[in-house]
Amino acid sequence: MNDQNFVSRPDDAVYETDAPVLYRVDDQVAWITLNRPDFNNAQNSQMTYALDAALLRAARDDAVKVIVLAGAGRHFSAGHDIGTPGRDVNKSFQANASMWWDHSNKPGGEFLYAREQEVYLGMCRRWRDLPKPTIAMVHGACIAGGLMLAWVCDLIVAADDAYFQDPVVRMGIPGVEYFAHAFELHPRIAKEFLLLGEKMGAERAYQMGMVNRVVPRDELQATVTAMAGKMAAMPRMGLALTKQAINHAEDLMGKRASMDAAFAWHHFAHSHNELLSGDKLGGYDARAMVKANKEGAA
Repeated sequence: MNDQNFVSRPDDAVYETDAPVLYRVDDQVAWITLNRPDFNNAQNSQMTYALDAALLRAARDDAVKVIVLAGAGRHFSAGHDIGTPGRDVNKSFQANASMWWDHSNKPGGEFLYAREQEVYLGMCRRWRDLPKPTIAMVHGACIAGGLMLAWVCDLIVAADDAYFQDPVVRMGIPGVEYFAHAFELHPRIAKEFLLLGEKMGAERAYQMGMVNRVVPRDELQATVTAMAGKMAAMPRMGLALTKQAINHAEDLMGKRASMDAAFAWHHFAHSHNELLSGDKLGGYDARAMVKANKEGAA
């Protein structure tokens, strides 16, 4: 097979905004906000690369001690973009998190495998290792790819209306690419979370140790502001070393190796789906997933 003969897929994405991520700094805290509210902050590559740029900006700004990640609109994030006009899966971007080659003109399983090494697994690992403490401020839905954005943060503070869900097993896929499930939850609860695909409310997520605090929706920002301010009073190097030490302990427990294995199985599932149905997602787009969620809840 001649790898050079494959024709690039068409890039027909239409973006609804030029600012998919908002950024501001206040009292040593960088507030980074996902800004695709019309699509419940579904993550396309435009947003992912903008988020990476914002986090890098905060990391390199000596005036920033703490970073807060939030979502505009009704929900924190509905996950990966699998059905908006801005879905740009075929678009080329300059790799930042990995040294993998461009995915857009690659055949078969290489297409998604190369892309997701960069925009999902690579980006999330890069963000998790950022040397400044991060807080996810979660309200509404935090689904599938939204979990990845919350899980890379050091603390998760949830509004009482928040819920968490990874329903991708119905696609034949064993969880999202940044497979932290068995570290965020007890393994038995992680199995329930994935195998049933049900929503986990903020209170139960707190009881399971996945969330640090649950507060009324109208107190969410004030609570996070107070926590960020308290951390910002600590020495920068102390914050960085503490974070590094705990992340290292997680990796010694097998987090990185487990994630590498799950990522490979994830992509076997994509290829298996394509062989069976011609679709890497098993025939599900955003509308089909919403419909299945409603039917499951009923």
